Amino acid sequence: MGACGSNNSKGDQHTAATDTTKGTAKISFDEPVHNFGNVTQGEKVEYSFKFTNTGDRDLLITDASSSCGCTVPDWPKEPVRPGKSAYMKVVFNSAGKEGFTEKEITIKANTNPPVVQGPKIQCTVIKQ
Repeated sequence: MGACGSNNSKGDQHTAATDTTKGTAKISFDEPVHNFGNVTQGEKVEYSFKFTNTGDRDLLITDASSSCGCTVPDWPKEPVRPGKSAYMKVVFNSAGKEGFTEKEITIKANTNPPVVQGPKIQCTVIKQ
């Protein structure tokens, strides 16, 4: 009986390891970069990036941020089911900026790795 219990235990461990590697949420953006073109200094522009959970586990975004307070992302707080899509809205405030600007969103989620680089916005800020 000890041998049977031992074999079952190993089998269970193998199954658990397989299940762990299979259960991964993945985020894929339809358009990883959006260029607003020319933006007048002081103008606020926004874009909604469509993304899909291409993994086989619910996707839960816990945080999204940019290196600058001029770029603010807004993301769904509820889980995104495998195969389903949602939107991440990004608002850029061009006040105090001039010339070409590119901002990237960093996303924290239950993905592997848990921190991923998200979409980018680009524009050329024209001084008034």
